[in-house]
Parts: sequence; C-alpha cells; structure tokens
Amino acid sequence: MVGGGQLARMTHEAGIPLGIRFRLLSDTPQDSAAQVVRDVVVGDYRDLDTLRGFARGCDVITFDHEHVPTDHLRALEAEGIAVRPGPEALVHAQDKGLMRARLTELGLPCPRHRLVADATDVERFAAEVGGFPVVLKTVRGGYDGKGVWVVDSAAEAAATTAPFLAGVPVLAEEKVAFTRELAANVVRSPHGQAVAYPVVESVQVDGVCDTVIAPAPGLADELGLAAQELALRIAKELGVVGHLAVELFETADGRVLVNELAMRPHNSGHWTQDGAVTSQFANHVRAVLDLPLGDPRPRAPWTVMTNVLGGDFPDMYPAYLHCMARDPRLKIHMYGKAVKPGRKVGHVNTYGDDLADVRERARHAADYLRGVITE
Repeated sequence: MVGGGQLARMTHEAGIPLGIRFRLLSDTPQDSAAQVVRDVVVGDYRDLDTLRGFARGCDVITFDHEHVPTDHLRALEAEGIAVRPGPEALVHAQDKGLMRARLTELGLPCPRHRLVADATDVERFAAEVGGFPVVLKTVRGGYDGKGVWVVDSAAEAAATTAPFLAGVPVLAEEKVAFTRELAANVVRSPHGQAVAYPVVESVQVDGVCDTVIAPAPGLADELGLAAQELALRIAKELGVVGHLAVELFETADGRVLVNELAMRPHNSGHWTQDGAVTSQFANHVRAVLDLPLGDPRPRAPWTVMTNVLGGDFPDMYPAYLHCMARDPRLKIHMYGKAVKPGRKVGHVNTYGDDLADVRERARHAADYLRGVITE
C-alpha cells in the first residue's frame, strides 16, 4: 500500500485475519501505518525508481491516497505490476476536471462546472449559472476543505485566484443549494463483482467530516437505491477496483448530484468497521486481491461515526477510563498521531436501535476525548 496514513493502518488491520503480508511505502517511520506494519519502505512516492523498488515482489499495489503521479502508475503497469485501482480509473479521483468531464459524458448528475483560467473567466462562469457565489477547486490535490474556495463576487474571485491560477488548472462549479451531504460507498473486484453499503449522511464542520450516520436518516428508499446504482455504475464505467466513495449532494427537489470521488477506503465508510458485516477495509483488501467480496449489510439499525479531532489535551489515553466506563459498547479507533488542534487523530463508532441515543453517545465520546467536555 502506497501511503502511510490511518487508512493504510486500518487496511493492514483488516488483512491480518486473512494472513495477508503487507508492505508499506511511507513518508516517514512515524506515520500512522508505519508504526504497526512490519515491512515498511520509507521513501517518496513521487519518485518512480522508489516506486519500482517498493513494488518489486508485491502481488498488487493499492493506495491510501490519490497523489501518486498517473504516469508513474502507467509505468508500473507497463512493467507487469498489478495496480489497483489502475491509473486509468484513479486519474478520475486525482483530477477533478477529468472526473467532471467523464461523468458528464456518461450523463451522470453533476453540478454545472467549467475549467477557468483567471478571474474574468470566473466572472463569466458565474453569469452562466445565475451569479455568485461560485465554488473554485484546484483540479488536483486538496482534501478536508483545502484547495476549495467559495467566492461571492468578481473582486473576491480576483483576490482568491491570484495566488494559485498561475499554471494551475482550476475548476469552477455552481454552488449547489443542497439540503445535506450523502455518501454512497461501493466495492468492486477485478472480475466485476460489486457490493454496495447503505447510503450514509455525512455532516461537515468547517469543510471537515465530523459525523457519519448510517443509514442516512429519512432518505427515501427510491433515492437511496438511485444513489447506490449511481455509485455502482461509476465503478463499472471507470473500471474501479477496490473501494469507491461517491460523495453526493441531496437537493430539495429530491435529486442527488456527484460532488467528489475517492478510490480508496474513505472517512464516510469508517462506520463499517463496527457497524457492517464486512468493513470497507476488509472488502478493499478482498477486491484488490480478487477474492469474493463480503456482506456489506449493517449489523444494527443505526451506526454513527464521529471523528476525534485534536484539542488542548495531547494525551487522550486517560480519557479512555471515562469513555469506556460510561459506554461499554463504544468502539474507539485511534491513529497513533501526534495531537494537534483540528487534526484528525481518531474516530469513535456507536451503534444501536435508537438514533438519538446512538448520536449522543458518539458525540459525547468524541468531545470527551478531545477535551471539549470533562464530565
């Protein structure tokens, strides 16, 4: 697995019961996954020779992020190395412009959009979609709200775009008046088997995922099915192998629009560790190894995942005593990261029959671990 973050850490954990030997390409020995994986190569994924050396002896290469240069992955494939998802699929998660163009070509629902070259271009696009505000995104890179700007005027567009428009493609999108954000998570294997998890609601705070509710409460059966079918079609049309998260906007008129794609385990699927028969991590491992996929159905009527962000207390371990005693069913997943304010350092999962109770338990645990509450 290329990338040493928490997604790699949890994917490695899912492979242990299957006896999977796991090799990791990590930026540093201190990265989240590098702390627990035995076979670690420390190096730069942007260097082709480093990638070649890392891949030597591996049966398959997969990822915990989308940042490996596309041409490097094509070179590995040309040398007979199995890359899953392959570069021709992964590029649609790496390049938002290509993603929008391909999904539009397939007739799939997206916000109105256009590549822009400067602030004047942004102003023209705004006029086409009924005026400001509009959303600007760097075509490559960006996550957790980074590389995304909402601009309310031509002057603000000029001020915002000046630092990054020089040679950097930027995608302009209409600002969708959505009622909430959803996510459809699916997994597809090389021979075409695919499974779909229940569609979830994703609650964002300051551009960062805060809470995921599975299944999305109050979602009409027809719209939930349409979202799952949409994600499965994207996986098939793009040739995705492994886990695909399709982030969606739900609109007031009962539609869904594709917001973003991620071709790896995803924050919106963390609830599956404790709330589904087979987790997103286990199914990603099965898919990239072309094993039969596991049952994606939920174990309980409701599961809630809440991210634990760093706060003012660098040592969260003493908080375990309170959290575990208060809620013996609580599941805590920490990433081994140094605690910094606002940084994702873990998540908690709760589950049960009563949604209000499940949400309160998750919120309380996450806030107590962070130090927001102390009782």
